[in-house]
Amino acid sequence: MKITWLGHSAFRLDTARANILVDPFFSGNPAFADQDRKEAVKGITHIVLTHGHSDHVGDTLEIAREADIPVVANFDLCMWLAMKGLKKYEPGNTGGTIRLDGFSATFTNALHSSAAITEDGVSHSLGNANGIMFHFDDEPTVFHMGDTDIFSDMALINELHQPDIGLVPIGDRFTMGGAVAALACQRYFNFSTILPCHYGSFPIIDQTPETFIAGMEGVKVKIETPQAGGSVRL
Repeated sequence: MKITWLGHSAFRLDTARANILVDPFFSGNPAFADQDRKEAVKGITHIVLTHGHSDHVGDTLEIAREADIPVVANFDLCMWLAMKGLKKYEPGNTGGTIRLDGFSATFTNALHSSAAITEDGVSHSLGNANGIMFHFDDEPTVFHMGDTDIFSDMALINELHQPDIGLVPIGDRFTMGGAVAALACQRYFNFSTILPCHYGSFPIIDQTPETFIAGMEGVKVKIETPQAGGSVRL
């Protein structure tokens, strides 16, 4: 498995049978500005969204149209995107699992909001914010937490799914900060590898993973912090 951090909360997961984009926020993302968009979307088979905020939905409609691939997201968000022209989608909701070719995606809880405000000033609910648990046939289980704070039911999520790899938001202000994210990882999970995210993209959130790394000092877990556009193999 190869995991590429594309900046903010956007990741590419390349496995033996699927190439997945998660929260593909490219246009308007300062952390993506110097990356090759063609390379980022080459061979993509699925797009998976954690929630409906623009810095997570990002370029979903354009990429899905170009590649003719399905989008996996909560029901409300799928219907919203369908009204905007999305043709292929796999709707789900919290607690549900969608089984696809080579992997499954389970919607977990996340403590966050999920809405879109249109040009006329109207707020549209786009369902609940979620984390996404990826189970693969012969590869490590990956948990993209989405945007969230710490919550005690993370212990139950770990018990049910036992994820190996955590994609963990640490940027503060809109998600848990680095110190709290470190506590969540230590108290509730047994990750072998963690890739922190949701930092360094906008001035109002934390610019580095230093607080998280300090909070994980002494913990037996591998923390990977590639530059935006960088990859790790697991």
